Amino acid sequence: MTTSTLCGFLEDTGAQVRIFDMGRRVCEITRDDFVRFENTEMPYPLPMQQKAWFALAQMRPDISEPTIWFLRFDLDEQGKLVLATRDYFIQRFLELANEGADKQDLATALEDNPFTFKPREDKMANLNALLGRELGRPPSQYFLHAREYFSGKLGWDQWNFIGYQGIADLAARQAEPQISRLLRDAIPQLPNEPLIALCQCIENQALADQLGEALLARLDQALQLSDIEPYLVAALIRGLSRANAQTRGQAVGLVLAHDCSEDPEILAAIGGRAWESLREPATLHAYIERLASQGVGQDIFNHCLADLMRLPGFRDGVLAELRSPARSQRVALAFQNMLG
Repeated sequence: MTTSTLCGFLEDTGAQVRIFDMGRRVCEITRDDFVRFENTEMPYPLPMQQKAWFALAQMRPDISEPTIWFLRFDLDEQGKLVLATRDYFIQRFLELANEGADKQDLATALEDNPFTFKPREDKMANLNALLGRELGRPPSQYFLHAREYFSGKLGWDQWNFIGYQGIADLAARQAEPQISRLLRDAIPQLPNEPLIALCQCIENQALADQLGEALLARLDQALQLSDIEPYLVAALIRGLSRANAQTRGQAVGLVLAHDCSEDPEILAAIGGRAWESLREPATLHAYIERLASQGVGQDIFNHCLADLMRLPGFRDGVLAELRSPARSQRVALAFQNMLG
């Protein structure tokens, strides 16, 4: 092996490489951060299920379409790369190449490799949208129809005919003033289904302030209903997870102050998507108290906190809160059960 990293291995073939997380968010990881991760100098920034889920997009001047590998590598207890995983993958690929395997054989071998995976369709749509934007390519054939729908010209009840890829393309371009205004004006009018789809897409983008304000207003409206729809509240939290810190924190605070926050889907959305707001001690305290509520269940408590503690920089803060003399009796009992 001529290089010690997967990134270097691919660049030695003449490819320009871009790395995208495909687990918690579909977002780009800088080359420097990925190389530091490969050298076990830093944990993976967005771990999920104790693995790093990512896409390696390889661009070459002689090939019009990028080659993309979808890989999942094991992480240790600190969230750092288990080097044997990466080394096995490269070694297996080199063995096949040295045996004279053609491109089709190599592609088949990648499919059968235990460290590759097939992303969900929504993840693929968002990666296509993000990669297309980054490469300066026009959006998909579904973009114009989606833009027409979100302009209100087709009627808000016509959402069934909108391609998900078109919504992802819009979300990837929401920093453009015209698209941002269009989405801002649409958000108060959208039925739940297209609103949820939009939230699933914009959770992968840094959110324009005016979109954050519009989503926060929809969240406040949803929390006023006598019959709360937890799946909608969870989706709105996800959509607001990339808003500025103040807007995201306000959204999480509103939800945690409401009894609906004992719903497992909502708790998972806060911890799994809007976790940055839990760096605030008071917000983390409120979150753990909700997790320990009698109606939530020990399994949800265990899962959400274990997941949160695997995120870089969270373990010590969570453990300090769980061991705090100011914790409630129900948190103390749930923590004891978690350990036991």
